[in-house]
Amino acid sequence: MKPHHHLFSHARAGAGALLAALACLPAMAQTPPPASPQGSGFVSAPLISAPITGDDGKEAVLVSATLAVGAATPVHRHPGDCIGTVVEGTIEMRIPGQEPRRYNAGQAYTSARGTTHQLVNVGTTPARFLNTLLVDKGKPRIEPVAAPEAK
Repeated sequence: MKPHHHLFSHARAGAGALLAALACLPAMAQTPPPASPQGSGFVSAPLISAPITGDDGKEAVLVSATLAVGAATPVHRHPGDCIGTVVEGTIEMRIPGQEPRRYNAGQAYTSARGTTHQLVNVGTTPARFLNTLLVDKGKPRIEPVAAPEAK
């Protein structure tokens, strides 16, 4: 499936604006969020969490992640939206019932609230990506989901 590059350029612009806004927050507003489930070859580290102006029930969390060649995130979902961009490498987003979508460095992706998904490094080098989660405050930011059984 060929990605729609014009959509990604808009997503990159929106994600860039959000990242720039987060970078302007005072250091005391930064509360490191809990770590996400890690798997073999998958490492993620929260960089910042911040309140969303005008909505006390939500927060924005910026997460840096790396996938080794052939590694995958756990199958999971979030209690809010996820906006991400690939910094290095090639990843594939897998959503049950849909064709996998491939993203290269410089491209962006989204995952709507509650969408079960998995990211897999399908490239030949380690993949690095940044995810901005716009999630419900006080809830776990990632909910592992049992992988569907192979048929």
